[in-house]
Formats: sequence, C-alpha cells, structure tokens
Amino acid sequence: MLIDRDHPVSFNASLARRHDAGRGRRWLIGGLALLSLLGLAGYAFGNVGAGGGPQLVLDLTKLVDRRPPPFKAECRGAPAALEQELTRIAASFDGKVGIGVTQAGCDWLVGARLNEWFPQQSVSKLWVSMAVLDAVDRGQMRLDQQLVIRPEHLTLFNQPLQWEVLDKGSIERPVQMLMQNALSLSDNTANDRLLWTVGGPDHVRGFLREREIGGIRFGPGERLLQSQVAGMTWSPELAVGRNFEQARARLPREVREAALDRYVANPLDGATPGGIARGLARLAKGELLSPESTRLLLEIMGKSRSGPMRLKAGVPPGWKVYHKTGTGQELGSLATGYNDVAVFKAPDGAYYGVAVMIGATRQPIRARMEMMQSVSRAVARFHAARQS
Repeated sequence: MLIDRDHPVSFNASLARRHDAGRGRRWLIGGLALLSLLGLAGYAFGNVGAGGGPQLVLDLTKLVDRRPPPFKAECRGAPAALEQELTRIAASFDGKVGIGVTQAGCDWLVGARLNEWFPQQSVSKLWVSMAVLDAVDRGQMRLDQQLVIRPEHLTLFNQPLQWEVLDKGSIERPVQMLMQNALSLSDNTANDRLLWTVGGPDHVRGFLREREIGGIRFGPGERLLQSQVAGMTWSPELAVGRNFEQARARLPREVREAALDRYVANPLDGATPGGIARGLARLAKGELLSPESTRLLLEIMGKSRSGPMRLKAGVPPGWKVYHKTGTGQELGSLATGYNDVAVFKAPDGAYYGVAVMIGATRQPIRARMEMMQSVSRAVARFHAARQS
C-alpha cells in the first residue's frame, strides 16, 4: 500500500479510525488470540452501533504485512551543481546562514554549514508533534483527547488562546486542534500543552534518540528557553498580556546582548541544517511515524499559515511544500533564529528535505525571505535538470 500524500485523510476520518482502532486492540488482545498470531494490522472497525460500541468487521484479506513497498527515488548523478549554488547563496547573504538539502531515498546531503548548530525556535514544534503522533500510534494518546488549558498553562509571545483562558478560567481543546494551531499558527501555548501532556522535553528527546534523528537538540520548553535568551528568569506573571516584553525592555542592553550572543553561539534548542533535512526526508519516506500519522502531519504542515513568503514562495507551480517556520527574538536590528524547514514534493513525486536557518543577521525581512526563495528555486532547477 503506497502512501498517497496528495489525498490525505481528513481530521474527522483520522480521529474516527484511531479511536476505533485503539478500542479494538484492547478487545482483540483479550479475546482473539488467533488475530495476534496472524498480525493485528489487519483488523478494522465499521460504524459505531446503536449501543455505542464498535462493530467488528474482519477482513482476512488484510491480515498480511501492510508495510508500504520500499521507497523509490532517482539518485543518479552527483548533486555538485546544486551544492555549488547553495554555497554561493549562503556566502552572498550577510549573516550566519545554514542550508541543508537532501532527496528522500538518496544518500547525498548538500548545503552550507551542514553540521553547525543553529537556533530552532518554533521549528522545534515539529518534534513535539511527532512525539505526540508517535504516542497516538502506540495507543497512549488520542487525537480527540480533550486537554484542559488554565492560566497556569499560558506561555508567552504568540498564544491566541490566552484571553479566552483568562476570561473563562479554563477551556478544553482536542489534541488534534492544538497540534494544528501549534504547527500552522505557531501557537506557543498550544504546543507547550502538547509537550507536557506527552511527557515533557525528556520524552521528546527520547523519541529523537529512538528514531535516530541526529543533529537535533530539544530545549527546556518555551518559558525557560525564551527567558534565558532574553537574560531573564521566568515567573508565571510574565505569561499575561505583554508582561514578558515589558520586563525584557527594562533590562540593561548589555545584559540582553550578552544573553543573545550566548544563545546564538550555543543554542539550547539548536539543530544542524543537515540533521533537519535528513529528518524531514525520513518523514517523507514514512520511516518516523505510521502511514496515517505521516499523512496527517504533512497535511497540517501543507496548510501552514506562517511564512508564506519564505521557502514556499520560491517553488514553481506544481510543487508542494510542507513546512514549519521559526522566528527568534530581536534586539535592535539584530534578528536571530529566522528559519524555514520543509518537505518539498516535486510534480513527479520526488521528495526533498530542505532546511534554511539564519542564526543571526541584520538584513531586513525581505532580504531573508528572498534568500530562502532562492534556495527553493535552486532545488527545483536541480530537479528539472536531472529529468531532462
């Protein structure tokens, strides 16, 4: 069974199948030893009956190995021209920039500063969502699981839910909605609630180790990370309104400069462009999550509202971009952690893992976006040249 990522499952269909499958596994383990011998992947549930319980429908034709066939990719030819172009792009940009590009299914990896550490900022939300989806795959969480958000769960910066939480005292949101908000809107509180529900930073680090996703550090969580970047100590009242920004503005400039320099030089949430590019290529291949979770994650990334003029704006018509942005703190004209990482899908079905990370720069936003778009165009030209 091939993974058709152009026709991903809807959220509702995904929730229904996962909920029924989780209940079915517990029922089967207790009562159907035969299916355990044949393989649990082959059972399926129909609609919920009038009594509220699932109706078991056995399809013996599916009691076989349902793993997709080996991922196929055209890997002929060395990507020397692409490597030269990416090196030129990085060298011509005024700032610390890292670029990583690889084709899913191929061994090559090209770019600039591939193994240097760059701040991730909100790119790290990807690893939280992967850890959550892995927990869903294992039956430890559900996409329709309701999570309570109270004032003590609020974080800082972009958190669209904060005023509703403060007004009502608490709200509930399903896991899948929080994941969508975290990835598409870069909602810090939604992401943080998922992080601590799945098991905290140590759990995400364990997921990265288990999946052998290298070149990734996972930080201490949004509150502690951003406080350290600013040279501050976190306290709960900083989560309300613009208290964090106002407290940060009262710090001596030399304190902020020193803290920001330390962060860029050795980021707590650092990652290498090569590590992210390889990780995203493996996601596209279906190596990190179940086929259903892979489709769902790519669907959310493909509908992201953040950074429309970064990598996404540089691909030709017919290409698809599944991406996650990151934007760090600024001090005067200095911007840090300005990133975009993505899975590119070419019209012929080839996948690329792409990471463009700006550690620090004084270039205006437009120049940063244009640099990222030039990377997208370089990848597309390289692919077109190999097809000719």
